[in-house]
Amino acid sequence: MKSILYILLVSTLLSVIVACSPKSENWTHLRGSTFDGHAQTNVAPLHWSETENVIWKSEVKGVGWSSPVIYGNQIWVTSATRDGKEMFAMCYDFKDGNLLKEFTLFKPENPGRIHGTNSYASSTPCIEKGFFYAHYGTNGTACINTKTMEIVWERNDLKCDHMQGAASSPILYKNMLILHIEGTDVQYIIALNKKTGETIWKTERPEEIHNDVQSTFHKAYVTPIVINIDGKDLLISNGAQACIAYDVNTGEEVWRFIYGEDSTVVMPIFYDGIIYINSGWVLSEGTPYFSRMYAVDPSLEGDITESGLIWWTEEDVPQLSTPVIVDSKIYMVEERGMASCLDAKTGNVFWKEEFEGNYNASPIFAAGNIYFNNVKGKTTIVKPGEELNIVAENQIEGSVKATPAFVSGKMILRSDSHLYMVE
Repeated sequence: MKSILYILLVSTLLSVIVACSPKSENWTHLRGSTFDGHAQTNVAPLHWSETENVIWKSEVKGVGWSSPVIYGNQIWVTSATRDGKEMFAMCYDFKDGNLLKEFTLFKPENPGRIHGTNSYASSTPCIEKGFFYAHYGTNGTACINTKTMEIVWERNDLKCDHMQGAASSPILYKNMLILHIEGTDVQYIIALNKKTGETIWKTERPEEIHNDVQSTFHKAYVTPIVINIDGKDLLISNGAQACIAYDVNTGEEVWRFIYGEDSTVVMPIFYDGIIYINSGWVLSEGTPYFSRMYAVDPSLEGDITESGLIWWTEEDVPQLSTPVIVDSKIYMVEERGMASCLDAKTGNVFWKEEFEGNYNASPIFAAGNIYFNNVKGKTTIVKPGEELNIVAENQIEGSVKATPAFVSGKMILRSDSHLYMVE
């Protein structure tokens, strides 16, 4: 009898481990495998420094602000030379940080101009079992077999004038790799066959939303997401001038929400049946703020600019980092360091506090806390709630613009020169 009970207990524990491991072991996209900035782990680091609670620290070649992605025992990052003439992908061992493989994927003769704060490798790659996908905007997109370490396919014909350099990240959906291409000259969404790189569908963004603005206001740097509304999967892409929902399987437009700004960077967020979208880089004259957040009903069709609006705010809304929603509260930090907590249902402010430094990385919710990383390597850890509760503050060397990854109780943090595993 005892033997039977023991076997049943072990079997149950193994079932729990197997059921939990896929979510906790992998970080497949920008802001995680669920696109919402929530880490699927019950444990996360609270205290660290350059010398405390760092399991390993590995040098990263070149320059890149893309975030690390993780699958199994592999950590992948992208990078480039400062002049953009060489573009790299590197694979590190999760356990010890050793460099397992390095690829030089593209060598463009004219990589194009970038903003002084950007890099030629700012688009976060994505990963799944057996395959890694790197995207460098107009300079190229590639797929690598992570078992054989061979390049499966490459494309460098998806051209556009980014003006400030690329930043949109690819996403995986079923058999597709989906890319947001939006420059001053051309603007479209494209779905590639992830196995071959061939085009499945391509949809131009509507010309009429750009008719009254100059070409410099046609660009955007957003990463789209896929949501399910009433059994239908929609691709949500809040680009320049408007957020558009597409049937993700065909690329057909379902609805549009027009806000009239360009250079959108912040990812859309889906929570409790509502889409939260941020507008562009600079608002019209007469306001001290730089971007707006809109809460929108995504269940409608057509032009939903008026019918779909639930609430909006422009007060200290971030231009670069994507907010995170926890228990119906929105947590965000704008680039100059003003952090705030809003009611997701109404937009009302619970608290606001000026954090030290500037911010590019998106906040992440992990193991009951929210992690805010500033550009100078400082992490402020906050307990969610209607009142500000700072749990810890930690500092590393170097500059941090990449959003961290969390797996198996560890944080993978990328600085301008190194990759850290923190426990």
